[in-house]
Amino acid sequence: MSKTWKTKLIHPDVHAPEGFESLAPATHRGSTVLFPNAASVQDTWDQHAVGYTYGLYGTPTTLELAARVCELENGYRTFITPGGQAAISLINFAFLKSGDHILVPESVYAPNRKFTVEVLRRFGIEVGFYPPTIGANIQSFLQKNTRLVWCESPGSITMEVQDIPAIAEVTRKAGALVVLDNTWAAGIYFDAFTHGVDITMQALTKYVGGHSDFLLGSVTVRDDAAYQKLGAMHQLLGFAASPDDCSLALRGLKTLAVRLAAIEKSALALAQWLSQRPEVELVLHPALPTCPGHEFWRRDFTGSTGVFSIVFQKNFTKEQIHTFVNSLQLFKIGYSWAGVTSLAVAYDLSPRPHRPDYTHRIVRLNIGLEDTSDLQADLARSLSKM
Repeated sequence: MSKTWKTKLIHPDVHAPEGFESLAPATHRGSTVLFPNAASVQDTWDQHAVGYTYGLYGTPTTLELAARVCELENGYRTFITPGGQAAISLINFAFLKSGDHILVPESVYAPNRKFTVEVLRRFGIEVGFYPPTIGANIQSFLQKNTRLVWCESPGSITMEVQDIPAIAEVTRKAGALVVLDNTWAAGIYFDAFTHGVDITMQALTKYVGGHSDFLLGSVTVRDDAAYQKLGAMHQLLGFAASPDDCSLALRGLKTLAVRLAAIEKSALALAQWLSQRPEVELVLHPALPTCPGHEFWRRDFTGSTGVFSIVFQKNFTKEQIHTFVNSLQLFKIGYSWAGVTSLAVAYDLSPRPHRPDYTHRIVRLNIGLEDTSDLQADLARSLSKM
């Protein structure tokens, strides 16, 4: 049909030549997905089963990232979310209803704890917290209405490594699902499904991204039943991830192995050096015997990453520890971790049952890709200023 130039702006008759092939996956953006005819139109979220239907459920870029994460985690299917916290929320909304009971470790990521307490309780869900080092004794915390048991290994800030196989065996016998935040291990150094976990999540923001420049999360499942529940909720919550962010994550995957290797080596060297410093009472690095649950790390993990904490001696005040952090030059102060830049954050942990008495004396470090000797010199300089 004949078209004016105005219509040709939207419906051109010319196109770029075909056959372009690149090492970089294409970035597919789009909300509307075109159907071949009127009868084929459907609003179905499972694009693996029916083909592409709507951009909300993922473009080829989103599903490519999901497939690659799933492959690395040895799972059945993976969903991509706009961030790690969105992944946590998606899991809870998909598997819990009013009257159910959820168990969460005391060492859990603070926003996960806050969501559990401030949102789930508001919807009539019972919430319980358990000591992260409890292992098979979690049996005493389980109830008839327990539906989810969250794990995070190692735990945020205090770094306890959990006995996941023992927790999973008891929990699954009770008819509940085991969910693991596997971000610290990058979904690689701990094979969650082999060790009895039903659902994993990661903040892809962290090691997969690796450069502190986007927010993404993932949820991976072991079977189709969990996939169906999550997919239906993912659709209703509208957790669409940006294809541009997914393309950055796909790029990050290509360098993940070399980044993890360098970070692991540097972090271990610095953790071992810090453990010999007189200012430090304890180094909480899962690969060191001083970390609670180290025996489970040694048994179950195939490597370590760059996040660990140090606990200063009891004679140091909060102001002195802030002086240490503020005096660092290469270590920057900021949330999140796993990027190329080293970070330091001081915490003041309120006393709670089943928690270590670290109070203001704990500082979490993220080791980046700077030269290890430069980072050590920076730490030594700041320690001398306390």
